[in-house]
Amino acid sequence: MADIDDIRADLVAEQEDLDVLVGGLAERDWGRPTPAEGWTVGDQIGHLTYFDAAAERALTAPARFRAEVEAVLAEGDDFTERHLAEARAMSSGELLGSWRRGRQDLLTAVAAADPGVRVPWYGPPMSLASFVSARLMEAWAHGQDVADGVGTTRVPTDRLRHVAHIGVRSRPFSYIVRGREPPPEPVAVELLAPSGGRWTWEAEEAHDVVRGSALGFCLVVTQRRHADDTDVVAEGDMAREWMQLAQAFAGPPGPGRRPGQFAPLG
Repeated sequence: MADIDDIRADLVAEQEDLDVLVGGLAERDWGRPTPAEGWTVGDQIGHLTYFDAAAERALTAPARFRAEVEAVLAEGDDFTERHLAEARAMSSGELLGSWRRGRQDLLTAVAAADPGVRVPWYGPPMSLASFVSARLMEAWAHGQDVADGVGTTRVPTDRLRHVAHIGVRSRPFSYIVRGREPPPEPVAVELLAPSGGRWTWEAEEAHDVVRGSALGFCLVVTQRRHADDTDVVAEGDMAREWMQLAQAFAGPPGPGRRPGQFAPLG
């Protein structure tokens, strides 16, 4: 995997691509619905704004952040509505400005952080590289919701390697979050990169395998597409089960997308 400077640069590029998309929208378009039930385009940016700011606090004031997490866990579902309500009270210009400032603060904190630090989060602490990769995954995944909401198609890039890596490494979490024991058997992953190269994980250790484009795999593990609507092929019982459960993001089990909700890839 890339070093922290490369991951940070890719995070900047992912955020800037999304900024170009939303920065050109009319005010009314920020109210368009997205595939996430009950969430508008503005809600997607509001969500990123809140958690980029939380990520900055996790790096610069970890004790304060841990106290906030305890309060959030006690608050339950009301927390989501509260942080979205804050964003909904802003105009699109105000929200866009807030997101830009917050993500710059986060990037500054990343640049100043000790590369060996373990960063607290809403789940287990993460390495700095994993932490920044997770912010990139969030920007990409919520950017997909925005793109779907406004009816545009994004060009995939090799930044998807970060998303795919998290998707592979989060396989055990996809079971644990559902109260199930993760299978001990490995599953190989073989993906076609947007640039034409091939990315593999556990290729020499597993009988079951997941194959397809990096885009398709990332859409599945972030629950932005049902596996049936992608070019992902799962060979073996463990591989097929994983693709039905896959969840690369923290939090309770997500509802995912319905099969047939989107036109198939390819």
